[in-house]
Amino acid sequence: MKYQTPLLTLAIAALAATAGWMARGIPASAAETHVYELRTYHCEPGKLPNLLARFRDHTVKLFEKHGMKNVGYWVPADGPEHENTLIYILEHKSRDAAKASWDAFRNDPEWKKVREASEVSGKIVTKADSVYMDPTDYSKLR
Repeated sequence: MKYQTPLLTLAIAALAATAGWMARGIPASAAETHVYELRTYHCEPGKLPNLLARFRDHTVKLFEKHGMKNVGYWVPADGPEHENTLIYILEHKSRDAAKASWDAFRNDPEWKKVREASEVSGKIVTKADSVYMDPTDYSKLR
């Protein structure tokens, strides 16, 4: 292009500046990133092995079936929480997708059967905490 109008030059400069600004670490919008959910389950005394078995044998697969990506699962290394706590992270395409996935999971007849069978000798989970998280601009999970 031999000649550029001042307006076109200004638009190109603005676009270049915006691209540089975004590359320097301004967080992406929720539409551009996935949403992560940190969940912590607190178990009845002595029931953590039951919960771990339920997740290992059934829940993880059911999460995937309903569009949730399993990122990782942990138990605290120390303290009394080591005996009764499961911590895990799920990835969702969006908050709306998370809601739809959880609704489908909770209504899944297979899940209802698994939950009922695993709680034949009593309730496993006393409390579940959930926190939705957006990755930072420097996170490898973007």
